Amino acid sequence: MMKCGNVAWATDELVQIHLTTQSPSHQEERDPRGKMEKLYVITQLLESFALEHYLPGKIYLKMEALQPSGSFKNRGIGHLCDCYAKQGASHFLSTSGGNAGLAAAYSGRKLSIPTTVIVPESTSSFMRDKIQAEGAKVIVQGTSWDEADQFAKEMMTRGEFSYIAPFDHPLIWEGNASLIHEVARAGIRPEAILVAVGGGGLLCGVMKGVYDVGWNSADVFTVETIGADSLYQSFKAGSLVTLESIRSIATSLGAKRIAQQALDWTKIHPIFPQVVTDQAAVEACLKFADDHRILVEPACGAVLSLIYKHHEELKKYGSILVIVCGGSGVSRALLTKWANEVGLRKDEIS
Repeated sequence: MMKCGNVAWATDELVQIHLTTQSPSHQEERDPRGKMEKLYVITQLLESFALEHYLPGKIYLKMEALQPSGSFKNRGIGHLCDCYAKQGASHFLSTSGGNAGLAAAYSGRKLSIPTTVIVPESTSSFMRDKIQAEGAKVIVQGTSWDEADQFAKEMMTRGEFSYIAPFDHPLIWEGNASLIHEVARAGIRPEAILVAVGGGGLLCGVMKGVYDVGWNSADVFTVETIGADSLYQSFKAGSLVTLESIRSIATSLGAKRIAQQALDWTKIHPIFPQVVTDQAAVEACLKFADDHRILVEPACGAVLSLIYKHHEELKKYGSILVIVCGGSGVSRALLTKWANEVGLRKDEIS
């Protein structure tokens, strides 16, 4: 049994975790030496008049792209790292396609704990450099996150590391749930929520938060890109499906197999899995940059594309909350490169 804060859990309790824990309302984390450090920030909640041109209802954006590391990962990864720090962790070991590793590196720097991040070959040099800039050691291993994660688990046999899971951990879900608490405190109660799914850590956190604040009637739309759609395929099959490979430029969605808890949520709440093309995701990133002057990764663009494409099922909702999950592995050059790869015309890029 492991305890940290309000969480007590064991492996066979994960399916019930949303019923037995309370999400943190903390804005700051404290390291074992008593020094106050912010591991995530309260992000802006914006009503997007630009996006409301595409659908009839009000559209609210939870701007997780403005977290210190550039994505929502600061919340869950930060909470997990803080818990391990309080238990005396001496070295963090993270596996990630990018965003989770960067959040772990950031947390390690803030908590003064050395951090090693294992990334797959698909992680861009741009992102590797950002992780190293936070002071973490980067090791490249395998062609996908799954292979990098297997290598990390072999390293764990040495006993000197605290493993920082990228998505499949109840303390991560607890930390991620804080973003829903912030929206609720702002007095907004959406009828629908749009969320990207990679491994399912954000979805599990959102769902925990939804039940914590009593939004049980809110419909949830999950979005993945074709070729990185492990939740969609699992939902159709009714059980966990492991993808043979990741065939999408949205590499931060690149978990071949989602967390069991993510699939379990689809069986107890109205969740509607959606898939979009890489082209739709990248095009949405470009439009969002024009509309809101913020760059996001294709993983986030996938969610935004439902709005830009006038998704028929979304037209019935009076208010929609979009989790702008962000992404640190994006730049103007990379966005242009992705646009070229998916065949967008030059006038759609400029």
